Amino acid sequence: MVKIKRYWFQITSLLLGNSYLKGFLEGTIYTGNLKKICFPGLNCYSCPGAVGSCPIGSMQAIALDIRFKFSLYIAGILIFIGTLIGRAVCGWICPFGFFQDILYKTPFKKIKIHKLFEKLKYVILLVTVILLPALYISFDIGSGSPYFCKFICPAGTLEAGIPLAIANERIRSTLGLLFTWKMALLIGVIILSMASKRPFCRVVCPLGAIYSVFNKISFYRMEVSKSKCTRCGSCKSKCPVDHTIYENPNGLECIRCGNCKKNCPAGAIKSYFGNHELNSNSKCDKLHDVNI
Repeated sequence: MVKIKRYWFQITSLLLGNSYLKGFLEGTIYTGNLKKICFPGLNCYSCPGAVGSCPIGSMQAIALDIRFKFSLYIAGILIFIGTLIGRAVCGWICPFGFFQDILYKTPFKKIKIHKLFEKLKYVILLVTVILLPALYISFDIGSGSPYFCKFICPAGTLEAGIPLAIANERIRSTLGLLFTWKMALLIGVIILSMASKRPFCRVVCPLGAIYSVFNKISFYRMEVSKSKCTRCGSCKSKCPVDHTIYENPNGLECIRCGNCKKNCPAGAIKSYFGNHELNSNSKCDKLHDVNI
C-alpha cells in the first residue's frame, strides 16, 4: 500500500511540476512568475512543461551571484524543505528518482553499488555547483555558469533537451557535440538504473547530497526498536537505495520511502513527524490486525 501511495504521489508531483502543456506542443519553455519558485526535486528549468525552477540550476546561476540577492532565497527554500522532511523529497517527489525506480523493474542483470561511490555526489556538489560557478563567474552578467546542468545532469537531457529538439526545428538544427555527450550520459544512467538501484541519486545527485545532511535533524525521522529488530534484512532487500536502516535509522542515504517499515516482519520500524507517529502498516501490524 505504501509503494502504491508513493507511486501516485510521485506521478502527481511529476504532472504538477510539468503542467505547461503548451510548451510541449510549441517547443518553448514557460517563463512566467511561477518560475520564481523552486520545485523541491530535480526538475529541469528548461523542460517545456516545467512551471517551477530547479533548485540546483538556480543555485549555480545565482547562489554565488555578485549582483542579485537571491542566494538566501534559494538556500532558505532548501533549508526549509530539508528541515521538514530531509531526503523524503527523493523518495516521494523527485521525478528523476521515480524514473529510476521504474527502470529498475525491467528484467536486467542486477548489480550492487559500492558504498564508497555514494560519497562522490558531495564532491560533485562542491565542485560543479559551488566552486566552479564561484571561480569562473562572469562579471558581465554577474552570475556563475550552470556547470552541473550543462555538462552532467541527465535529467535536463531527458526533460528538456529531447522534448525541445523534437518540437522545435530551430533548436534541433543547433544540436552539436555537447548534446551528443549529454545523450551518452543519459543512456549510461538508463542502463545503470536498469542494473542497480537509483545510481544517479546515490552517486551523482547534488540535490540529494544537500537534503541528506538534514536527515538527522529533520522533523520527519525514522526509528528502529532494538528490542524488536532481528536484523533479518527484509528492510534492506526492499530498500530502493540499499540502506541498512537498523544500523543507522536516519542515515544520509535514507530517502524515507517507507518500504522498510511496510516490510518489517517484526514491526520494529516506525516513522514520525515531530512527536506524531505516522501511519503504521507493517506486515507485523497487518498480521496482528488479522489475529484480532
